[in-house]
Amino acid sequence: MFKKNLLVFSYLFSIGLYAQKKETLEWLNTNSIAIEDANPTTELVIFKQREPQKFTNAKIYGFGEASHNTKDFFDLKAKFFKYLVVNHGLRVFIMEESYQAESGINEWISGGKGDIKTIANNFKTGFWYTQEIVNLLKWMRDYNIGKPLDAQIRFYGMDPKSGVLINLELRKFVTDNKISIDENLLKSIDSCANKSIDFSKKDAWWQKQIPKLNEFKQLLAQSKKEQLEVRKAIRSINYLISYVEYAALVGEKYPTGTQFRDLKMFENVKYIIENESENGKAFLWAHNDHISNTEMYYSGSNIINLGRHLKDYFKEDYYSVGFDFGTGKINGYVIDEKKGNYWKTYTIEVPFSGTYAKTLMSVDKNIYFIDLENAIQNEPSDFFEKEAKQLLIAAGGYQPNPLHKILVRKIYSETYDGLLFVKSISIPNYKLDE
Repeated sequence: MFKKNLLVFSYLFSIGLYAQKKETLEWLNTNSIAIEDANPTTELVIFKQREPQKFTNAKIYGFGEASHNTKDFFDLKAKFFKYLVVNHGLRVFIMEESYQAESGINEWISGGKGDIKTIANNFKTGFWYTQEIVNLLKWMRDYNIGKPLDAQIRFYGMDPKSGVLINLELRKFVTDNKISIDENLLKSIDSCANKSIDFSKKDAWWQKQIPKLNEFKQLLAQSKKEQLEVRKAIRSINYLISYVEYAALVGEKYPTGTQFRDLKMFENVKYIIENESENGKAFLWAHNDHISNTEMYYSGSNIINLGRHLKDYFKEDYYSVGFDFGTGKINGYVIDEKKGNYWKTYTIEVPFSGTYAKTLMSVDKNIYFIDLENAIQNEPSDFFEKEAKQLLIAAGGYQPNPLHKILVRKIYSETYDGLLFVKSISIPNYKLDE
């Protein structure tokens, strides 16, 4: 009798799940917004016709990526950035990249000298060294031609993970403005900028440098030089201080350093928006787990991220767009003591069980956008309010062994304001000679 009842229950449960999935797919087929293709040179015709009101009203757009090494995510983000520039007057582009990348890239996109390789070499993050991203910078350069500086697109970095070269910028400011600062203090600045972080061990040296950096910052603030130049110099030293503070947290209990990095990215973004953006608008390019609205990694982790700070501070002016996918090719870093470490291209042939992607693959579009506020209010089965899995592919790329470590549970309705789904992904073009 028990077995019979169990079979009946299982049968009815399966019917219920099928009905719910059918309702979800019917709603998504009607209400998802088709993206014609991932080609960054074509326009978002359908999206423009159906643009969600919440997206229209926002000023700060966080565009994520489900991995750092996917061509389709890069191209779609470029496509949306161009759309926002042309249709929403956005001019500020902020990347999960170093502050040091700014000057060289801004010089070039404003008409300065350089070529594809020299521009890509400004990046401290190797994932951005791709044809797709350089093509976006070339578009920025073409857009800026003939426009006054205040109407041009400007590039900004927000990540405090590097200190290199900041000392040279600060030394130049001190020399050019004939500011009297003890050489020993300047040598401390040099040491902080030139020292790399050893993530394998805690180093008390870093903490000892922070008072020296703050002393230098105070001397800059007190200098009676042109205020705009002083403000730029203080921004530089603030990045160096953040780098040293981040290094000093190595070895602290997880996730102290992770949360600190995202807090500093928020502070940097806030400064850029409030001081560098004429209209308060900006585009953010980073990983899904940095731009999401609530926290990093799995739902309930309470690891406060950049996006949570942005949502708390800017409220509805911030709109986050997460990315997800079902199948395709993706790179992963293999650690092999015998052969040596190397990157390998994997093929994901079917979406994994228990993921949002498993259902989203059945929608009648290859690439599409979902406004999650609309889904929360109108989708009949509450699909996006139920916890499901998503692949979390970070700096090491796709790591299938063990797979469970990169399949994390999310609640999409809490995580993003919008979702871009791509059925099949591919790897970027890292050969800039072609």
